[in-house]
Amino acid sequence: MKSKKIPLRKCLGCNEMKPKKELIRVVKDKEGEVFIDLKGKANGRGAYICRDIECFKNAYSSKRLNRALKIDIPDEIYDRLKEEIEYE
Repeated sequence: MKSKKIPLRKCLGCNEMKPKKELIRVVKDKEGEVFIDLKGKANGRGAYICRDIECFKNAYSSKRLNRALKIDIPDEIYDRLKEEIEYE
């Protein structure tokens, strides 16, 4: 029997390929609205980050989310992302 392929995505903090389910997705939709997609199914361009505070700090300090989504990310998105990571 064939084993199911696990989709991998690259974390913006540590640049490691990890299974998609282990990462948090930040999405920019067609209207330019940015939000956190915990289910990983929303339409739009997505960027992924680990559930690790060090990865968050690396991505935040170098503004990697801004470059990946090609838009300025509001501070409230970073705050919600940090809360989500610390909650785990």
